Amino acid sequence: MIERERQDRVEVIRLAHGKVNALDLELLGALEESLASCRDAGAVVLTGQGRAFSAGVDLERILDGDRSYVESFLVALDRLLRRLLVFPRPVVAALNGHALAGGWILACAADYRLAVTGPATVGVTELAVGIPFPRSALETFRQATPSHLTGRLTTLAARVPVAEALERGMLDELVSPDELMPRALALAASLAPLPAEALTTTKTQLRTVHLGPEGDGLADIVRQWDSPESRRRIRDYMDSLARR
Repeated sequence: MIERERQDRVEVIRLAHGKVNALDLELLGALEESLASCRDAGAVVLTGQGRAFSAGVDLERILDGDRSYVESFLVALDRLLRRLLVFPRPVVAALNGHALAGGWILACAADYRLAVTGPATVGVTELAVGIPFPRSALETFRQATPSHLTGRLTTLAARVPVAEALERGMLDELVSPDELMPRALALAASLAPLPAEALTTTKTQLRTVHLGPEGDGLADIVRQWDSPESRRRIRDYMDSLARR
């Protein structure tokens, strides 16, 4: 589910969960545990396996689960994003492929984003499924996205090719697949000397000014995700993907 290795002062955390590293309750918990246990690292590289960094929320699990699963998942996602936003070490997201929906939000919580050249896309696609973002996810996306693009990319549920994402300022760098990890490791190592206390304070000031308390607004989001209409839309969306 999570693979870890230490390269000098850099901790590599790799999502290794199914074909597209879809986010479910267990993966969120394992990722939060991994982050909590690597605070002695100088920096973190967050990456994935296979053809995707993460394709977002595991919608099958949402459909199979009851309201308590939906609530537990959204609480865990909210908590993870809030902690990543102010994580005391530099975080480099090394996108090995598609980063969509919740997967792109996860990348947006990093301090630097680089991706591989090729056909991969990034973006927030929840509205295409018919479900809204929690506030913490929207704020994570907002702080990592040029302001003139935020509303358009969110409401249009756009998938953006990585070359265009670089031009728009959504990504910091594109590299070949062979260069992804060497470049990410070198960059993370260069950031490792940053002092943890000052970095945490700066991240907090920059990234959390518009956030309410943990769990703020989640009750209404849970209600919408768990409604019969939303479940129908999720199923229709998944059926449409299967027909492609």
